[in-house]
Amino acid sequence: MSIDRAALAVGGIRLASGISFLVDPLRANRLWGDPDEPAPTAQLLLRSMGYRDALIGGLLMSAALRGRNTRGWFLASGGADAADLLGGMSVHQQMKKSQQIIGLGGAVVGIGVGLWGATRRRGDSAAAREAH
Repeated sequence: MSIDRAALAVGGIRLASGISFLVDPLRANRLWGDPDEPAPTAQLLLRSMGYRDALIGGLLMSAALRGRNTRGWFLASGGADAADLLGGMSVHQQMKKSQQIIGLGGAVVGIGVGLWGATRRRGDSAAAREAH
């Protein structure tokens, strides 16, 4: 059984990000470029995003450790970032510059990583295992 190290790393980053939004959503929000305290409804959304990211990251790591196909979890990860980008674009003009660069820029990077992971080849032995 071969461990998918790239998927393990990406899943670990997404899991850690999700946990940070669950443990301390205000600090995590500041790390993503918002210096102000969000409204209670925004805090709810931050926690929801934390659950989503922790779940996707954990399942991506689990698939990586088991030698399973990780493409679907990479796609889910990129899709979550695409949803964040799409939602962020609707309020782009109202965001501070730091939020635009870190928040929306991070979503663009996440989409790229998700697409890369969903379309990459892992080698003949991994492809043979995925076929079974």
